[in-house]
Amino acid sequence: MPDQLLTIEVTRLDAGHVQLRLTGELDYDTAPELIAAAAQLSDTGGERLLIDLTAVSLCDSSGLSALLVVHRAAGAIRLTGVSPQLRQMLDRTGLTELLAVDHVATDADVRSIG
Repeated sequence: MPDQLLTIEVTRLDAGHVQLRLTGELDYDTAPELIAAAAQLSDTGGERLLIDLTAVSLCDSSGLSALLVVHRAAGAIRLTGVSPQLRQMLDRTGLTELLAVDHVATDADVRSIG
């Protein structure tokens, strides 16, 4: 079993933008880590948060709740790298528009273009 179920890499992109790249599981056990990391950033300034979920293997309802807490605290966030399964969960709960989810091209999208 890995020592850490979730890792969070913080990258300052440009003036006013910070990316949080999550790797692992965003669930009941790890959601507080995301909230704490975002709170630390909000203490340092009013940066806009981009949350990269490309390497998130699991996101449960606690993970969704953490994203909402971060959204409320930060004012606005943008999600990138959202898997089709997570995108479906966000769509079904009505959170896609609220959390500014970027569309990620899937294999089916690429086939329909080509």
